[in-house]
Amino acid sequence: MCGILGVVSRSAVNQLLYDGLLLLQHRGQDAAGIATASNKKFSLHKANGLVRDVFRTRNMRALPGNSGIAHVRYPTAGSASDSEEAQPFYVNAPFGITLAHNGNLTNAGQLSEEMFRRDRRHINTASDSEVLLNVLAHELQEKARGITLDPETIFAAVSGLQQRVRGAYACVAEIAGYGILAFRDPYGIRPLCYGAAETDAGTEYLVASESVALEGLGFRLVRDIQPGEAVFIDLDGNFHTRQCAASSSLNPCIFEFVYFARPDSLIDGTSVYGARLRMGEYLAETIARQLRAGDIDVVMPIPDTSRPSAMQLANRLGLDYREGFLKNRYVGRTFIMPGQSVRKKSVRQKLNAMSVEFRGKNVLLVDDSIVRGTTSSEIVQMARDAGANKVYFASASPPVRFPNVYGIDMPTRGELIAHGRSDEEICKAIGADALVYQSVDLMKRSVSDLNPTLSRFEASCFDGQYITGDVSPDYLDQLEAGRLLIGTGPGEERTLSQMNLQFAVAGD
Repeated sequence: MCGILGVVSRSAVNQLLYDGLLLLQHRGQDAAGIATASNKKFSLHKANGLVRDVFRTRNMRALPGNSGIAHVRYPTAGSASDSEEAQPFYVNAPFGITLAHNGNLTNAGQLSEEMFRRDRRHINTASDSEVLLNVLAHELQEKARGITLDPETIFAAVSGLQQRVRGAYACVAEIAGYGILAFRDPYGIRPLCYGAAETDAGTEYLVASESVALEGLGFRLVRDIQPGEAVFIDLDGNFHTRQCAASSSLNPCIFEFVYFARPDSLIDGTSVYGARLRMGEYLAETIARQLRAGDIDVVMPIPDTSRPSAMQLANRLGLDYREGFLKNRYVGRTFIMPGQSVRKKSVRQKLNAMSVEFRGKNVLLVDDSIVRGTTSSEIVQMARDAGANKVYFASASPPVRFPNVYGIDMPTRGELIAHGRSDEEICKAIGADALVYQSVDLMKRSVSDLNPTLSRFEASCFDGQYITGDVSPDYLDQLEAGRLLIGTGPGEERTLSQMNLQFAVAGD
């Protein structure tokens, strides 16, 4: 999962893009990058680290121009430390293009072979985002009628790309001397929206992964970019749009509402905060059926994402709500930290239990999800160490039983605590006295209640249904085998390439 931005302004955009990345920092903490354009020349700076660490004054001064794109990266697998895979990516032919991508391509290996053997293009990293950029560049070259581009040609290129590329992708790109292009996959898995701001010099446009970035930068949210749609904003501020997919349907990633997106964002016209409140209401009903509410003294959230669900749950059950865990905000989110040992070690650095709230009480802990179980088991033990009498655990989402191949770091079944285990076995594994999960249907209803037009979701990690139709058991077996090979020593890139799995470092 990553965050992307694209802007066409009437003034310098380096500060605006930097501020936008800070608003999207929750979507990726591994790397950050900004590419701006001035007089048909790109300026680019990217590196590993948080936004505030990647960019210094000298870097910002070296990013001139009134248009540009930006990216924060969260690696879905593989070599998170490789700064070569930070985005945006750049290619100089046929027109000069920069691109930033949120998602994951499921046929990246096949496309890479096509790029090399048929299209005569070389892929230099293990990122499928570079593959996507080269597919776009090739399609622009094929569709161009001469040495210049127009919106019709650009949209034709996106149509060609969508016929070749499979998986989840929300993208922003800049074509040197022309403008900003943004497009979304035909299933609408990854979020993307745009906004406008009126100035004395004319209208400015901003494309972003989440509406919170638009609002925080003074732009008015216009709407979400639709599945299969492409928008092109030229450097004069003219706005063009086209549906480029032969067929499309909206299937937003349900995990955006559960965990990833900021609560103050709207995704596909739906309040993330409102959806999390509804999850708490439905979870309260489930708890009332499975546990004796009178045995629970207090409800506590696991900061921060689960707060809305926990508050609404406590309210519905008539229970006290307390903040029992204090969060150290200078430690990264454990879920997106590569490496199990790093995640486990960071849990107690990240959270501290306040004994006064736990001592002698039967506590119901509420979290947004349970993925690997590392955080959950550590938190249950922290509650016991703080003096809790009994520790019940509730998840606002269902068991994560299946790999996600669309851009979330849960690609191997062996890493998922719920895979192959019953709820009782999971409860025992995390050390809780009782465990209650949200059902898949109620999780989905939490979102569709707020927006009835959302009737289908990408929820493969919960229900095992892969909506792109190209994810087979063999594919998952190969993906897992490829991930196990990553980082095993010299020559690993060649080994993965031979298996057609060199793109296990997914599209960020």
